[in-house]
Amino acid sequence: MTTDAAHRPPPPGFAPRPTRGKFSLHNGPSYLASADGDIRSGIWVLDRHCNGLGFMHGGMICAFADSALAWAVWSATGRSSVTIKLTMEFMDIVKEGTWLEAHPRVKGIDGDLVHVMTDLIKEDGALAARADAVFRSLRRRSA
Repeated sequence: MTTDAAHRPPPPGFAPRPTRGKFSLHNGPSYLASADGDIRSGIWVLDRHCNGLGFMHGGMICAFADSALAWAVWSATGRSSVTIKLTMEFMDIVKEGTWLEAHPRVKGIDGDLVHVMTDLIKEDGALAARADAVFRSLRRRSA
């Protein structure tokens, strides 16, 4: 892929995700669904996301899933959160140039713990990976 691949527009219904720091800036760009109530995330798989075999590195898949799940937690609670547990299952490779979407859902909220999962779906509809996680939502400290 050329350097321009990083500037390829997302599919209709997605908008650039605001960056949240150096890690996200380097590993993006990523996108959020723009319709109300739609909590999907998406990413174009770029060269920098890939391993030496030319497909998306497992660690990058984990990072993308973690980010998408954190967005689902934020959408459900209005709070920032930290990952307590993240379990991944890899089903298929994701080649450079592929549009990958996370389809998260909140399974349950138990106090400050939020149970979430996501399927990572390739643009051809194939399941690439599945993540299951527990996040702890953060409370603001009093000054």
